[in-house]
Amino acid sequence: MTVLEQRGAYRPSPPPAWQPRMDPAPLLPDAEPYRVLGTESAAKADPGLLLRLYAELVRGRRYNAQATALTKQGRLAVYPASTGQEACQIGAALALAERDWLFPSYRDTLAVVARGVDPVQVLTLLRGDWHSGYDPHAHRVAPLSTPLATQLPHAVGLAHAARLKGDDVVALAMVGDGGTSEGDFHEALNFAAVWQAPVVFLVQNNGFAISVPLAKQTAAPTLAHKAVGYGMPGRLVDGNDAAAVHEVLAEAVEHARAGGGPTLVEAVTYRLDAHTNADDATRYRQDAEVAAWRAHDPVELLERELTARGLLDEAGIEAARQDAETMAASLREHMNREPELDPMDLFDHVYAETTTQLREQRALLRAELEAEQEQSGAGEEPGAREGGAR
Repeated sequence: MTVLEQRGAYRPSPPPAWQPRMDPAPLLPDAEPYRVLGTESAAKADPGLLLRLYAELVRGRRYNAQATALTKQGRLAVYPASTGQEACQIGAALALAERDWLFPSYRDTLAVVARGVDPVQVLTLLRGDWHSGYDPHAHRVAPLSTPLATQLPHAVGLAHAARLKGDDVVALAMVGDGGTSEGDFHEALNFAAVWQAPVVFLVQNNGFAISVPLAKQTAAPTLAHKAVGYGMPGRLVDGNDAAAVHEVLAEAVEHARAGGGPTLVEAVTYRLDAHTNADDATRYRQDAEVAAWRAHDPVELLERELTARGLLDEAGIEAARQDAETMAASLREHMNREPELDPMDLFDHVYAETTTQLREQRALLRAELEAEQEQSGAGEEPGAREGGAR
């Protein structure tokens, strides 16, 4: 007997307040991650798209390796590699139309590069040279977000505003499994579903929030199941299958563009490298686990599919690698140049119109720098500044 069947039981008024607003069944994700490579669906995939995905995956793998090396050379302050997660990044970037917006997290450098941003500019923020190395409006890519999940409400706001203006724009927001434990994640999903905003959320579940395994973050069957509680569909996809990731995200983007509202996509993947160059991953995971995921490498999965179908040969593989090496050489050359920094730049691009407080802070810093320069010059021997060491 339920509470409502009990004699004299309290009955809420009106009844629709407690009844389900919709059938949750269509919102539930599949029991297993969706796959394309190695299945019958692979034969239906566009060969041109698969080859483009492959070329970007190879470039992305090389980009991760080169950026990691730059941290060891002191040219980058920090780099969160996405080695092993390349399919998520590339699939997301290629699923968007030129007019759409991408909202990346700090680990999503490959998605930003694949979106057309200069590889050097993408690393500018991580180098500490500038607020953001690229113009977000020119590329329709928000700045790389280091705070967890804060970019998600921003994506919802932009998507909702675009719809109110009548613009045919979709926002795709990327976040890691750790970000789903942040309040911004829940607030963003709730607003997106209530407003039916044209936004797609991509959760890259790489197993760990730095050192915290997923099981210690959530008791949900999958992260995709969280979508149902907010009233949006949840999709579960193999995050190492570039073709599957692209297909699922492309469908979600068009669903949002057509007025169908938001979708939450969970891509099951794995971070093969450490969290950042400052992390020791051997302290919280076993080598056997990493080796098992290396056998499911996204680059090799797609390469095997393409070679098996006769779409890629040794010459094609070598051409993709050479293109990646050219990109890496250019990245090294530019990152090895000493940046020309102006401390006054700290006050630019904070607000559209400079505030009184910023003007005061700018004047204070300028005075301090000038005083420091005068003091430094007073302590030098005559002619030292002109003929000093370089």
